Amino acid sequence: MTNSKRRRGLTVASALLGGVLVLSACSGGGGGDASGSKGKDTSQAKADEAAAQKASEADIKITPKDGSDNASINNSAAVTVSKGTLTNVTMTTESGTAVAGTLSADKTSWKPNAQLERSTTYKVAAVAKDSAGRVAHENASFTTVAPANSFIGTFTPDNGSTVGVGMPVSINFDKAITNKAAVQKGITVSSSSGQEVVGHWFGANRLDFRPENYWKENSTVTLKLALDGVQGASGVYGVQQKTVTFHIGRNQVSYVDAKTKQMKVTQDGKVVKTIPISAGSPEHTTYNGIMVMSEKYKQTRMNGTTVGFTDNDGKAEYDIKDVPHAIRLTNSGTFLHGNYWGAKSIFGSVNTSHGCVGLSDTKGANDTSTPGYWMYSHSIVGDVVVVSNTGDKTVQPDNGLNGWNLSWADWKAGSAI
Repeated sequence: MTNSKRRRGLTVASALLGGVLVLSACSGGGGGDASGSKGKDTSQAKADEAAAQKASEADIKITPKDGSDNASINNSAAVTVSKGTLTNVTMTTESGTAVAGTLSADKTSWKPNAQLERSTTYKVAAVAKDSAGRVAHENASFTTVAPANSFIGTFTPDNGSTVGVGMPVSINFDKAITNKAAVQKGITVSSSSGQEVVGHWFGANRLDFRPENYWKENSTVTLKLALDGVQGASGVYGVQQKTVTFHIGRNQVSYVDAKTKQMKVTQDGKVVKTIPISAGSPEHTTYNGIMVMSEKYKQTRMNGTTVGFTDNDGKAEYDIKDVPHAIRLTNSGTFLHGNYWGAKSIFGSVNTSHGCVGLSDTKGANDTSTPGYWMYSHSIVGDVVVVSNTGDKTVQPDNGLNGWNLSWADWKAGSAI
């Protein structure tokens, strides 16, 4: 036989053999041992068995699942493993910035150390091994919720602060809330005094909490925000999850009488100081009502144009660049502040201001002998000032932190739950 004939014969034999193999692999039974009782001995079965023996039992789970969007910035990122331990976890932003995280003591879970950023894509790569030392890998990528699809509440007072007995918890949301009940249920405010605390909505963006009467002095108030994933409006979800505590100081309430032009400062119900004042003039009366100190400035500028006090030429009726010892009482511009430009004789005798309550003071805010200095140094944010006999209306409860001007029944009526 020539070489060419031998090659042709081998080709035919190979083709026939290949046909038998294909037929064996594709037939569903058919009575031959090749695919029947001896199937375990086939090459494919042995390969499958070997692969199974080599696969790691470690089962890695990454949350959120690969491809997720609108993921939480608080709780969504986590890596866990069962039937094994984690040997390496890396988390990076899409640009490659590493995210620090902590592996649990038993090496079965991992999570980031800090809150994630909104509208950011993260990549997670995890490696684990089982008890036999066999290695498993898992990867995922997800995107956190975007600002347009989330809301945040800016709250006061600050964590760890000491405030006066009139300080409400006030939360301002950066998106209009339509699902008020769900959001309010995600917020709890409690006091160590045991006082009942109720929330009240001022419009769609503000939620305040207070008890029926002023906070009990020397108590501790706790604010818990559990808003992560709470739907505040269509397509808009909360992202905050935190606990805040603040302390209530001594009970200081000051009483301003625009008729007698005196202010009585009380602490724990006792008068500790009486100070002559000058309230708003008959043309620019001061609001009546209960007002809470919300900000303090050793010195600040007061310009009439910011609150609508202008001359016919459009210029400010006043522009004082260094008003001493200024304490804000309303958002609309009512202050309790020192006055160095007025004659000393006006205090206690005549009302001359544009609506503020003025106390005798000295330019520069450093004279410790003045009533303005005393009041400033003895006051904290959250202290209460009650103003009466001004001839004006009662201040609106949402003009500043002044919800105390609502009765308890009206306050509770503003709750969504």
